[in-house]
Amino acid sequence: MSAQPKKQKKRIEEIRRIELIEAAHRIFIRDGLKGLTTTRICNEAGMSQGILTYYFKDKDEVLFEMVRHANRILMDEVVVRLRDARTRWDRIIAVIDGNFPETRFDRNTANAWVSFYAEAAHNERYARLQRLFYRRLHSNLASALKPVLRTEEIAPFVLGFAAMLDGIWLRRGHSDADITLAQGKQLLARYAENSLGEAVIKRLQSLKATN
Repeated sequence: MSAQPKKQKKRIEEIRRIELIEAAHRIFIRDGLKGLTTTRICNEAGMSQGILTYYFKDKDEVLFEMVRHANRILMDEVVVRLRDARTRWDRIIAVIDGNFPETRFDRNTANAWVSFYAEAAHNERYARLQRLFYRRLHSNLASALKPVLRTEEIAPFVLGFAAMLDGIWLRRGHSDADITLAQGKQLLARYAENSLGEAVIKRLQSLKATN
């Protein structure tokens, strides 16, 4: 008879954890990592002061989970587009589009991620999340390129792609006028076209995404 209350309590705890993570994410997007305090997270979630330490070990744990949550949002954007890809080239375009979601390509979001990158330079837990993102990026691009490129050719392409991707988000954080969503996508697509060459592009366009 005691199993049901325990199960219900666990469910409530999971809901409260998610609410705190989502509250931290909203603050992260508005103010970056530096704006995240225990008080602000609890207020944003509509919970009493200090409740965070009941559901998480400390503030660093909720921040880590929040970054995982934010990373997952971007990854999910890519996955949705990959499912609709019909050719290998479509898969590359899907990776580009997924990393520049229309509703999130704004100055606040860009600066929030810049603050995360700065923190990852001396925070190993954040650095691991950053490496996970790059590994997933490499995996998504490599899955499209393996039929036409050797492994040793894919790595430098992905490195340049990632550098362009980071640079576009950094530039977006400078001002609302520096770069548009369409320009960002176009720059990355042109990088892919110029780096791979016309012959490779034609082969990618001729190969089904699932081949």
